[in-house]
Amino acid sequence: MTDAQRPKNAERPKHGRTGANQGRGPVPKRQGPTIVQPARRIAFEVIRAVREDDAYANLLLPTKIERAKLSPVDAGLATELTYGTLRMRGYYDRVIELAARRSIADIDGVIVDVLELAAHQLLSLRVASHAAVNEAVELARVVASRSSTGFVNGVLRTITRSTPEEWQERVLESAGNDDARLEVLYSHPAWIIRAFRRALLTDGDSADEAAVDLVELLEADNEPARLGLIALPGLASRDDITADGHPSAYSPYGFITDAGDPRSIAEVRRGTVRVQDEGSQLAALALVNAAPVVEGERWLDLCAGPGGKSAVLAASASLAGATLIANEPVAARAELVRNAVAALPSPPVVWQLDGTRIGDDHAGEFDRILVDAPCTGLGALRRRPEARWRKSPADVSSLVVLQSRLIDAAITALKPGGILAYVTCSPHVAETRGQVADALKRHSGVIEPLGTQAVLQSFVSSPLRLGADETQAQLWPHAHGTDAMFIALFRKVG
Repeated sequence: MTDAQRPKNAERPKHGRTGANQGRGPVPKRQGPTIVQPARRIAFEVIRAVREDDAYANLLLPTKIERAKLSPVDAGLATELTYGTLRMRGYYDRVIELAARRSIADIDGVIVDVLELAAHQLLSLRVASHAAVNEAVELARVVASRSSTGFVNGVLRTITRSTPEEWQERVLESAGNDDARLEVLYSHPAWIIRAFRRALLTDGDSADEAAVDLVELLEADNEPARLGLIALPGLASRDDITADGHPSAYSPYGFITDAGDPRSIAEVRRGTVRVQDEGSQLAALALVNAAPVVEGERWLDLCAGPGGKSAVLAASASLAGATLIANEPVAARAELVRNAVAALPSPPVVWQLDGTRIGDDHAGEFDRILVDAPCTGLGALRRRPEARWRKSPADVSSLVVLQSRLIDAAITALKPGGILAYVTCSPHVAETRGQVADALKRHSGVIEPLGTQAVLQSFVSSPLRLGADETQAQLWPHAHGTDAMFIALFRKVG
């Protein structure tokens, strides 16, 4: 950006990390006790906890909303402010840098949180400028220092002097290349954009198709995901769900609703209907439908926490005369698994064993095993927007090693003729097709791939448009409305 293009009032602060007042607008005078609207205060607290404590917004926000006893309207506002800010913080940070004429790294973290929250209101929600600026200044006064209010006021007033469209143009002008423009415009780190492009190409897209799908995927990641429910087989029917919505497109047990709080749904409170993305439903049901179930089969969910897929598998196993064991080594997550399956008449046993060593003492014991492997979670950025800022390419390397060890252990624990489902909530090639290729090479003559796509097509409500390799299935938010789940089925030879 040239000096002629730069907003005239975006003068560089002269002192410290927060600096003096910027812009021509006066700092709003404090009138009586400081009051910050409850929805904005809660959104700020969650955003700050995500930055400072690596908190998970999807776990922390509902708890804070419940404790504050927010009205449905305020709860909806707090949710939009929190997730909208976390999704688009990369873009907002660039706008803030241009308005403040300094790097985000040179601004106190708590002030960045305040500015990002206000930027979301000004640039995406079109909240009245005076309301967003005044509340941000008051919030800064409460959580930082009185001197920081001038900086916050100046930056935000600079932002209000240009339209959101003008800010978008300036941000794009400041980007150096096409990937940088995608990175800032769609608020995804560049390495994730490159990983998505490679995954789309590996899934069978041409270069032109991948370019179109990539933009649609990034757009889908920045849209709130609708609430997915599953009626546990044998325990509930989706036709009886007491919520506005409709049956899901693919899962025969799925339901889509706009209900704000799933706990308002009676069947969810009883545990016979669970919150679960449709992609996760299909992953669990693929293992169930991979072959006819023989009474007496033993199934294992090797990486069970937090228990959503375990509940589907356990309910399905019970109907067919099979039994499930759920394994989760982390104590807190094992307790979540127990809660997830508590509504079943005969809940499965929950082990707390090291999954990478499960074959040592349980070789050849199981007819079906689900390896829902720990992964980068790049397929669920709609639901966990902060994950895009936490992960790095280094995480992929360590996770790939763990995933390989879990696959090896599962193959050892399978009976001859047993079926393995390898699943990740990530489309990253190293975690998906790369893992499959390596596993087939390591266990040549021991396992063979199954027709995963044919299995899925055998039970889904509507045909799925999938990639060229029929032994694997990659789901996509922009193409299927699900998380980007990867599913591959294998059979152990013998």
